[in-house]
Amino acid sequence: MTVALEPRIGAQAMLLAMLPDEEQSERLASRLKDLGYRVVHGRVGAMDGEKVVAAMESAVKRARVIDGRLYREGHALYHAILDALHGVARGPLMFGEIHRTVGLKFAVVRGPGVAREPGDWIAVALYGMIGAPAKGFEHEALGLGVFHI
Repeated sequence: MTVALEPRIGAQAMLLAMLPDEEQSERLASRLKDLGYRVVHGRVGAMDGEKVVAAMESAVKRARVIDGRLYREGHALYHAILDALHGVARGPLMFGEIHRTVGLKFAVVRGPGVAREPGDWIAVALYGMIGAPAKGFEHEALGLGVFHI
């Protein structure tokens, strides 16, 4: 698959989260890094929204996409994650409380925004399944959050 990379950080995060296999994901992540973006991607699943947020925050900090000691960077990440989760949950951020679970691929991309103005933006994309915690009772969901640092 050949993909033309455009300077749309949210689109790149969504594409990375939606790629069907790990080899394709690694190739795209490598290309984005070559263009100067900071990138991390992985999988997360839980019935508890706090666990989803914590897992992604840990992965982002471990990959040094943000500096966890800087409030503004953690704050931007937090808001981008919440916006993406709202897209997945389609309403209140409740999972286990209302007997549903998520299994998601996530991608976090940091770099310049569309206008290429000074300062970075961070995009969080989530793609996967949401539904009752029983095989066959779930459906696809997609969420995106983009926030300035």
